[in-house]
Amino acid sequence: MLAPERRTRADILAAAAIAVTLVVAAVVVWARSDATGTDSVTAGSPAPTITAATQLPASLHELWHAADAASSRALISGNVVVTGDAGTVSGRDPVSGEQLWWYRRDMPLCAVESQYGTVIATYRDQRGCSQTTMLDAATGEREAARSSYMDDAIRVSGDGTYLLAMGTDRLEMWRSDLVRTLEYGYVDAPINPNYQPRSGCSFASAASSSSRLAVLEHCPDDPSARLTVLDPAPKEATKPEEHGSRVLTAAGAESPGVRVLAVSDDKVAVYYPPTTATATQPGRGPRIAVHDGTGNEIAVHQLAAPWGEHATVTRLGSAVYVFTGESLIALSAATFQPVWTVPDAIGTPALMAGRLLVPVADGLVAVDTGSGATVATIPVQRTDHSGGTVSTAVLGDTVLERRDGRLYALG
Repeated sequence: MLAPERRTRADILAAAAIAVTLVVAAVVVWARSDATGTDSVTAGSPAPTITAATQLPASLHELWHAADAASSRALISGNVVVTGDAGTVSGRDPVSGEQLWWYRRDMPLCAVESQYGTVIATYRDQRGCSQTTMLDAATGEREAARSSYMDDAIRVSGDGTYLLAMGTDRLEMWRSDLVRTLEYGYVDAPINPNYQPRSGCSFASAASSSSRLAVLEHCPDDPSARLTVLDPAPKEATKPEEHGSRVLTAAGAESPGVRVLAVSDDKVAVYYPPTTATATQPGRGPRIAVHDGTGNEIAVHQLAAPWGEHATVTRLGSAVYVFTGESLIALSAATFQPVWTVPDAIGTPALMAGRLLVPVADGLVAVDTGSGATVATIPVQRTDHSGGTVSTAVLGDTVLERRDGRLYALG
């Protein structure tokens, strides 16, 4: 019979060393994990239901304001007002501005967006704007998250079905659970290197609908901008499926001001800035070119004046509005033809009590959505407004204005 094994002093020291190593490794992993840099405070109960306004206010005054540098527009989701600043995303009461919940990470905020009754916050790490979290708007609870290689600066937008996250070299489409349905452009480590149709291209603008994604890109071998129309949810997310891709040949197609405006299930609207006359070509005025679902141009609508560099498109239901920098233009949802114009606008609109609120220098004008006729004027005294674009939203009886990196609540 074999004698039982004896533990020696060396065995005990070796076991202790292994245990210490494991503890140190665990501490290092924990210290470097995302959880250590995250502070999440959820609401004890869902935000109270806000009833939509039934009439326009006679006047408005400031209720509260908060920093909102990370957002690109005034955001509401469900029954809360959303702000994003210095790594923190907050869901606020519209009347008091009280933080009902907040989510904070020790990373820079790249973008904040709202859709599906949720809030989508994207943060920047060493892989670009790659860390995205989806929060329930009612409570601030985390619903989904994703991590992927992205550009250092991105724009996130929603079309009611998908989310579009676009940088200069790469874009992705996400479902309502943040699962990626499409990657297009630069691929960091391609598993299938021949799946992307082109390489070395940069993206100027893009817009999406439930069945079409239109991208305006500049590729090394093309003399001017290329319009590519894609399926936002192909069979394989890593293998883009094109409905059509064409180099634009109209006058001004090489201009940096060309951009995709809006997309429907069978049309794409593209803005062209004016061009000057040359020895071989006459000058062209500013215009909207309408393309079919494969990228072929089918109509052109002339514009009265060129748009500013930061012209902004707003979709409210099926309606499309463009803030040009000097006016607000309503486009036909069916044809993308300009229908009516509100002059002297200073920002983007919102709906309230069946009317469209448009910010102007001395307040808000309420216009008829069918004709653009002014039906009321609401005075607003804006504090600390430097003249930048005003983005408007409405929640209940509260009007929200995002301007100069802050969100102002008016009531």
